[in-house]
Parts: sequence; C-alpha cells; structure tokens
Amino acid sequence: MTIDQILDNIYSIPDSSKSLVKEYITLETYPKGHIIINADKVEPDIYFIKTGIARAFSNSGDNEITFWFGREGSTVLSMMSYISNEKGYEDIELLEDSELYQIKSSDLQNLFNKDIHIANWGRKFAEKELVKTEQLFISRQTKTATERYIDLLEKTPHLVQRVQLRYIASYLGITQVSLSRIRAEIK
Repeated sequence: MTIDQILDNIYSIPDSSKSLVKEYITLETYPKGHIIINADKVEPDIYFIKTGIARAFSNSGDNEITFWFGREGSTVLSMMSYISNEKGYEDIELLEDSELYQIKSSDLQNLFNKDIHIANWGRKFAEKELVKTEQLFISRQTKTATERYIDLLEKTPHLVQRVQLRYIASYLGITQVSLSRIRAEIK
C-alpha cells in the first residue's frame, strides 16, 4: 500500500499538504519478530504499514494479552506517547517481515502547527482511532467469544491465515482450546 493511499484512507488532504508530510516520512524494513514499539518507553515514532502485519500486546503476569492487530494500511504507534508524551503500556511486534513508513511524532506535531489540512488530518486520525477502540470495548462487553470470532472472520478474514491461533485466541479473550472448539462448531 502506498503512503498516499494510507494518508487518504485516514482523511484526504490537498496534494501540497500531503507532499509536506511525505518530506518527513522514510521507508524502513524490519524482520518478523521485531518489536517496533516498547512498553514503558516514550516512543518517538509513528509507523504506517506498507506490507506486513503486527500485533499489540501487554504482559499480565506470565501471559501476553493481544489486543490489536494491524495490517497493510494500519497506523502503528503508542497512543500514550503520541497524545501525552508519556510511556506506553503496549509492545507492538511484527508478525511478518514488514515494510513500514516512519515519521517522527515531533515532526508531525510541528506540521499540525504549520498546515491546517494536516492538523485536520491528525484530528480525523485520532477520531477514527477512538471509534475503533470504542467498538472493540463494546464488543468485548456485549458479544460472546463465538460472536467476536465470527466478526473477526467477516471483517478481517486474512488474520486467520496470517496470524498464529494463540494470538487470535488471546485477542478474543479465550484459550486456544476454546478457539478450536468455536472453529469446529462454525465449520
């Protein structure tokens, strides 16, 4: 996915504003298993996935709890670092060899002050992230594990082929055994 497509999917801005943003973006390549966002650290960078897939997780005792997946076109960042310049609570790991567009959060913040179109793009980005978080929270509170799995299959069918089932089970808040049972019932 191109950076133009990714930026436009968030919010369309004039080409002159988009060109200004792109001056600060670099293309980076990282291997599968690379942690691009570290918990308990203020993360200075924002990434957009060109190719690859990632997961966000938190450690809870001996368990890793996966709570987000990103794929081509997704934005990868620590929201705590981005919004509050504070240490984040999540690690974000690449699940495939990946190409990522990278921009410094400080550069983006400066661009918000220089260009109203870029500032509006940033507002739309934050709004969309809030809605996604709210939808996930409501789903976790109101739907069964089976319903959440069916939603996952309908909205992001590629995940089942690209992500280990233990991460999907964690994301759904169930064990791998329960996920296997759900998958057998659905077939």
